[in-house]
Amino acid sequence: MKKFAIGADIGGSHISCAAIDLDKKTIVESSITTQAVDNQASAKVILDSWTAALNRSITAIEAHELAGIGFAMPGPFNYAQGIALFTHEVAKYQNLHGINVSERIKPLLHLKGECDVRYLNDATSFAVGEAWLGKASGVRRSMSITLGTGFGSAFVDDGIPVVAREDVPEMGCVWYLPFQGKIADESFSTRWFIKQYTVKSGRQAAGVKEIADNFANDPVARDIFIEFGTNLGTFLAPCLKKFDAEALVIGGNIAAAYNLFGSSLGTSLADHAAAIPVHVSDLKENAALIGSARLFDEGFWRNVKPLLASM
Repeated sequence: MKKFAIGADIGGSHISCAAIDLDKKTIVESSITTQAVDNQASAKVILDSWTAALNRSITAIEAHELAGIGFAMPGPFNYAQGIALFTHEVAKYQNLHGINVSERIKPLLHLKGECDVRYLNDATSFAVGEAWLGKASGVRRSMSITLGTGFGSAFVDDGIPVVAREDVPEMGCVWYLPFQGKIADESFSTRWFIKQYTVKSGRQAAGVKEIADNFANDPVARDIFIEFGTNLGTFLAPCLKKFDAEALVIGGNIAAAYNLFGSSLGTSLADHAAAIPVHVSDLKENAALIGSARLFDEGFWRNVKPLLASM
């Protein structure tokens, strides 16, 4: 019985990976690896960087006990076939476009035929990890969102992501839905904070952390976080109600400032009759590692494999 799987989270500027003990449902601490990656590099350089990090995680376990590698991969990506679809429009990893990652990675890692490579959307991996071992593990239906450079989201019912059902939006995510004349991704990401701060204060901010650091002494910063929480609640409430979600889990870099917008989010959800428990992820980035490694829980895989083409 292969008891370990490697979970790998592909970020815009790094790869994080670790071995997950599928029996004990724990991370092998000695296997946790993070490596910087130049997303504008050649395909060879990118894949070599990923391989180097993955090899360090693999060496922490017995290789013969490795079931495979699960990638939490951002889109656009063909999750069923393992083919990168990144373009210049997303401005990262575009040199991987059209490449079958499995065919390139497996020889570099010297993986034998029975050791597979599987893929899941990164936000979906986060939600699966939270539903399996995180803040949403005590409920059946949950929605998880990641707030950062982009706006990630996923719905989970009884541990399985929901991507094609009448109670969730198409593709099982919400970033593309309209909100205040734009798509939601424009309103619930780092870009929104920077733009709003510039418009309202006349000053530039490097990122959300800088605005958060000004919260105590800057009325503009306070107003922006209150507006963000209120808007987020207004946007999410219909989705949460339609799905009958029992919990909302928040991750991503902006979640670090939850204490600054959580109250207004909660008030907004209540105002729209969607007052459910809201949790900030304790697992953080590890949730995506856990979720992608769960692709080698064969019961989970049987349920999720048919869904990959819809992600």
